[in-house]
Amino acid sequence: MEQAMIQRNRSVIPKPVKARAAALTITHPNAAGIDIGSAAHFVAVPPDRDDEPVREFPSFTVDLNAIADWLMACRVDTVAMESTGVYWIPLFELLESRGFTVLLVNARHVKNVSGRKSDVLDCQWLQQLMTYGLLSGAFRPTEQVCVLRSLWRQRAMLLRSQGRDVQHMQKALTQMNVQLANVIADVVGETGQKILRAIVAGERDGQVLGAMKNVRVKASVEEIAKSLQGSNWRAEHLFALKQALDAFDFIGTQLAECDTQIEQQMQTLQVHDGEPAKGKKRGRARNAPKFDLRTQLFKMCGVDLTRIDGIDVTTALAVISETGADMSRFPSDKHFASWMGLCPGTKITGGKVMSGKTKRCANRAAQALRLAAAALRTSQSALGAYFRRMCARMDKPKAVAAAAHKLARLIYTMLTKGEEYTDQGQAYYEERYRERVLRQLSQRASKLGMQLVAMPQTA
Repeated sequence: MEQAMIQRNRSVIPKPVKARAAALTITHPNAAGIDIGSAAHFVAVPPDRDDEPVREFPSFTVDLNAIADWLMACRVDTVAMESTGVYWIPLFELLESRGFTVLLVNARHVKNVSGRKSDVLDCQWLQQLMTYGLLSGAFRPTEQVCVLRSLWRQRAMLLRSQGRDVQHMQKALTQMNVQLANVIADVVGETGQKILRAIVAGERDGQVLGAMKNVRVKASVEEIAKSLQGSNWRAEHLFALKQALDAFDFIGTQLAECDTQIEQQMQTLQVHDGEPAKGKKRGRARNAPKFDLRTQLFKMCGVDLTRIDGIDVTTALAVISETGADMSRFPSDKHFASWMGLCPGTKITGGKVMSGKTKRCANRAAQALRLAAAALRTSQSALGAYFRRMCARMDKPKAVAAAAHKLARLIYTMLTKGEEYTDQGQAYYEERYRERVLRQLSQRASKLGMQLVAMPQTA
C-alpha cells in the first residue's frame, strides 16, 4: 500500500521543465578590464593577446601612458573600469583622448562571484563581463558640460564653507550674549553686516549700532540696541568674530571669481538665440549668481525651465550642469527619472508588489529637484495642488519624491520637444481630479449594476 501511494504521488507531481539557457555571445572581443586603485591599477586583456594578460601599473602619469600603450599593442578598443571616489578620472580622460571607448561601470552591477576577492581577479572578471556585453557604462555628459558641472559643484562647496563661517559668527555672538539673531532675520544681510563690522571696528553703543538698520527691518532701534547689550565683550570672542568675517569675505571673493568662470563657460554652450518671455515676477533666488542666469539658461536649452513652478534659476542650472541640455542619451522620460533615482521601485515577487521604494541614489540633480518639490507646499499652481494631494495620501518624503519625479519628467519633455510649460492653475487641476474620481466611481457602480446619480445642489 505504501508503495502504491508513493507511485500515485509521483504520478501527480509535474516533471520539471528544463529551461533552455540563453547562449552568451561575444559582443566586445577586444575588451579590457581595469580595477582602479589609489596607488596602483590592475589591467586585464584577453588571454590570447599577451603572455602576461594581467598586469599591475602604478598610478603615476608615466604609468598611465604605459597602460594606454600596452592596450593599443594588445589591440584593445573597449575598456571597462570599476572605481570609487575620483581615482578613475585621470586614466579615464587619458584613455578617452587616445581613442578608446571607456566605460565606468557601477560596482553594484559587477558583484563578483564567490572567491573573487582580489584586485587581479576583479579586473579579469570585468574583462570577461565586458566581452559578453553584460556591462553598461555610467552616464557622463560632454566635455564642455563636465567643465560647467565642476564649476557649479565648486560653487556649491564654497557656499557650504561660507555657511560654516556664518555659524562661527553666530557662535561668537552667543558667547558674548549678543542676541542679534533674535531681532533680525539674517545676520549676514545688509543690516547684520553693518552692525557686525562696526562691532569688530570697536563700536559698542547700542543706539549707534541700531541706527544702522535697514528700513525693511521690523525691529525698532531700541529692540536692536537691547539685543546688542552683551554681558561681556571678551577679546577672544571678538577675535573669533573678526576671523569669521574675514573668512566670509574671502569666500565671497572666490564666489565672484567662480561666477565669472561659470558665465564664460555657459556662453560657450549657447546654441539658441533670443531671450525668455516675461513670466510671473519672482524674487531673486538666494545665493544665485550675480549675472543674468535665466537668459543664459534659455540660450543653452532653448526653453525657459524656470516657468515650471518650484524651479528657480539655481535649481535649473543644478540639473543642466549634471545632464546638459541634450537628452539623447535617455530614450524616454522614464529612463531619465530612473537615472535620477526618482522612479518607483519594482520589487515584485510572485506577482505581488513587495516594495515601491525608490533606490538610494546620491544624484545632485535629484537632490535639487527634491528641494524644489518641497517648495511647492504653498504654491497655488497645478503642481502645488498635486503635491498637497500626495501629502494627504502618503508621508512627506514619499510625496516629495513623487513631486520631484513629475518635475524631472517635465524638464525632460521641455528639453526634448522644445515646448514651454504653461501652468493651468490649481482650480484646473482640482476639476480634472474631480472628473477622474467621478469616472472611476461610475465604472465601479456599473460593475455592481448600479448607476451614479448627482444630487441637486441646495442653496
